[in-house]
Amino acid sequence: MEVCCNLEVDINGEEIFMVDKNTVASYSGRLSKLFGRSKANLRNLKLIFQDFPGGAEGFELILKFCYNNGYVQMSPSNVPVLYSAAQFMEMNCSISGTQNLQEQTERYLDDINEWTWSELLNALKRCQDLSLSRPSIVLHKCLDSLVGRLHLALEEHCCPSTSSSDGSALRFSCDTKSTESLKTVFSNGVWWFEELLLLNPDFVKMIVPLMLKRDFDEVVIARFLVYYQKSKISNASRDEKQKIIEVVVEMLYTLNHNSVSCKSLFSILRVALGLNINKCIRNKLEKMIGAQLDRGTLDNLLLPSRSGSSYLYDVNLVLRFVKAFLHEQKSRTSQMTLTRVATLMDLYMAEVAPDPCLKPSKFLALAKALPEYARRSHDDMYQAMDMYLEVHTEMSEEEKIKMCCALNYEKLSVEICINLSKNRRFPSKSSIHGLVSEQLKQTAKNSKSITSLPHKLDECENKSSKRDETSNRVMFDTKKLDFSDENERLKAHIQGIQWRVMELERVCKKMHTQMGKVMKSKVTSHSQLKSLPWLCS
Repeated sequence: MEVCCNLEVDINGEEIFMVDKNTVASYSGRLSKLFGRSKANLRNLKLIFQDFPGGAEGFELILKFCYNNGYVQMSPSNVPVLYSAAQFMEMNCSISGTQNLQEQTERYLDDINEWTWSELLNALKRCQDLSLSRPSIVLHKCLDSLVGRLHLALEEHCCPSTSSSDGSALRFSCDTKSTESLKTVFSNGVWWFEELLLLNPDFVKMIVPLMLKRDFDEVVIARFLVYYQKSKISNASRDEKQKIIEVVVEMLYTLNHNSVSCKSLFSILRVALGLNINKCIRNKLEKMIGAQLDRGTLDNLLLPSRSGSSYLYDVNLVLRFVKAFLHEQKSRTSQMTLTRVATLMDLYMAEVAPDPCLKPSKFLALAKALPEYARRSHDDMYQAMDMYLEVHTEMSEEEKIKMCCALNYEKLSVEICINLSKNRRFPSKSSIHGLVSEQLKQTAKNSKSITSLPHKLDECENKSSKRDETSNRVMFDTKKLDFSDENERLKAHIQGIQWRVMELERVCKKMHTQMGKVMKSKVTSHSQLKSLPWLCS
């Protein structure tokens, strides 16, 4: 066959090929249609391809196929390039009467399970190098085979080997992994974490759904994604880091939220804070953290505020965590988790309280972020408020009163109530509330102890009478001890105590009625309160 070079082809600006137009066009539907439009005998033609798959190497493989009567030696390393180039050149029709290149590559992929593990990884790497705009059948089959082998290996809990003759078995060379540490990793079933680091984020995004389809343990998938993020982020550019974080978060969000640890999520968040990641992806990460907020620590929450903000810590971010936590709790309310988050928030409030730039509205938002029933005690919240008021001395009385509305005085201990009644940093209204609450608690305590006295006395009398009846050996000198007189004195004492309790209750009621009058007169100090006759009584 006479071969002439009547067509100049520029491949991606890398290399120029002189080819026989008719020979190449006989296998390429794209060139056949291009040259078939003109009836003139064109000479000195030049074609320029800007995005030819595989570049000069890919076009050279096409030429080998065309000049060798429709045959080319295929291998796992070149079949991705051959298939992509065949699609680009539209070599999917039997124009020359022989089997076209696209059909040959697809038939070669039917034996993909015979490839070794290293050949499979190499084929995937070539797929990545092609930077395909859409997934091809080669990529889909490679990923599916990869996931299938991993699933088989995880089920058998054994180190992969290349010695197996079974085509469905995992074939993989361990020659480069001879250290004891890696052997330990293999035995734990996560040896493939390191192997899959060659995949780019787009391929990871494709492989996770395939794993879920084969019922992989979601905890294992989450561990792989976290490992992938930590390993790939170190030497990546800013744009690459952003892409990695976005893909990892998006894939983690498809898993059960309990499959990834709260610590890992906060680790990802700290990296994401310095990047301009997609807002939707950031919201997903915040929701995942919020769902596990009860497992967080104070160190996790102490995240620096964004640049340009005057706050030391990102309070708004923490408030969004709490909002996400409460939304998650709607379906499974648990007092235990609520209490843990409330304790965490009290610690956080105490930590941010000394920040001189933190506005009262933000601090109040933290105090009111959780429902009132989340806390069994408001002592820690009081301590945090005390620290805030100590630093923010410029607050008005109205601002202080508004902040103290978050306090439930009934949930303050007696010691804290006493402290509040004497604390001049708090508004006078709060001091009164603290004093009243302390008096009520003391009254309730005394009432309880007094109510139990007659019962205990009756028990003593019953036990004493039983001992008299059952033991004749015990002799009493009735002249030295007169039971009737003693009982009368005890009853009189109890009546006196009960009268004092009633008096205290009367005083408390009077205090309640007088509070409105005291607030109208704007009592501003505890010393002035002591001068009131009704309070001294």
